[in-house]
Amino acid sequence: MKNMIKLSIATALFSWSVGAASAACPVTSGSVRILANDFPALHAVVNYAEACVGDGATFAKNHSSKHDELQVAALTANPAEYTAKIVANSSIVTLLNDGLIRPLDDLVAKYGQSLQPNQLIRIDDQIMAIAFMANAQHLIVRQDILDLVGKPVPTTYEQVLEIAEAIRAAGIMEYPFAMLTKSDWNLGEEFVNMYIGHDGQFFKPGTAEVSVNNEAGLATLNMLKSLMSYSNPDFLTYNTATVAPLWESGELAMAVMWGSSVGGLLDDEGSTPEIVAATRPAGAMTVGGGSVPASSLWWDGFSIATNISDEDAEATFIALVNGVSDEMVMAHNDKAVWLMDSYTPGVAAEGISMVASAGAEPYPMLPYMGLLHSAFFQELPDFLQGNESAEQTLADIEAAYTAAAKEQGFLQ
Repeated sequence: MKNMIKLSIATALFSWSVGAASAACPVTSGSVRILANDFPALHAVVNYAEACVGDGATFAKNHSSKHDELQVAALTANPAEYTAKIVANSSIVTLLNDGLIRPLDDLVAKYGQSLQPNQLIRIDDQIMAIAFMANAQHLIVRQDILDLVGKPVPTTYEQVLEIAEAIRAAGIMEYPFAMLTKSDWNLGEEFVNMYIGHDGQFFKPGTAEVSVNNEAGLATLNMLKSLMSYSNPDFLTYNTATVAPLWESGELAMAVMWGSSVGGLLDDEGSTPEIVAATRPAGAMTVGGGSVPASSLWWDGFSIATNISDEDAEATFIALVNGVSDEMVMAHNDKAVWLMDSYTPGVAAEGISMVASAGAEPYPMLPYMGLLHSAFFQELPDFLQGNESAEQTLADIEAAYTAAAKEQGFLQ
């Protein structure tokens, strides 16, 4: 599965051509109800899906940053509260485990002529999701500030620390760096990426037994803490919605952000021409002398709920195929790295392309990875604020994960 997803994303990033027409609209019967994360690219997709719903059909949407917390209960209901869930590498696993999303092979055969092979996410030879965008975290820099301190674009996290110190020493910025370290899912993702960069293995081979209390885990924690010394003391509140305005207002020189956010930093809204002109996407850095990027590859796509009528499933599929149509892509080209053939790669795609071509690994699609991810962000704040040792934090992470994994039946 890991190799399939990695190949799908890499293929999409480097094989854009001309696509076919989308499924016919409007939908005139059934109900379309979509649960999705809350960021501009997904708003574009869902809005185009909504435009496909005509008289005789109904439409509802919920864009929520807590979508992962809502999805299981919402799709377990019968009928399900939502007919579709926008999913990614991690969020689809729980839905698959619980049988809450349906195979899409019949719908693809009937209405998916515009979809490309690399968009079809197959699990056990069944199409379970339709991918429409690739994503990864990577560095962005202010080239003008790097020039002021005479430094090149960094390629390692150690160089990020060196440049941040030079910027501080020059009196340009006290806190020149940021990453998405809000004490929720975001902070857990930063540990995941940094641990991958240190060639860490999350679990003992072939088991659900956690394996992060090791040298790679220690190195990961220490690098994150070093980076936070160059980030504002409010770093535990930093998500995309917080960091993007700081960048646009000129308060940062380097930041690690999602590639899907870069287009918004390069448009003519919310910033100055000088800052936009100096903003450069860079690749994902390596760390600790490793060769694998300290980042993870992601895809976003849509899935259709199991516990709904076939009429609603068909209406929802048709609407969402329109949501990922050529027309949507051409209207919102720079909002994401789209997997559809009508996408024209621009500057905003460069960072994700560099992450993929450097051999980044996909986020682990394991049924118990979400429990470990939660343990990361629950236990990291005390360490990053200087209230706990790295050794104690790793022990706490393993204890928290093990308790949750036993409760869920992954461990005895």
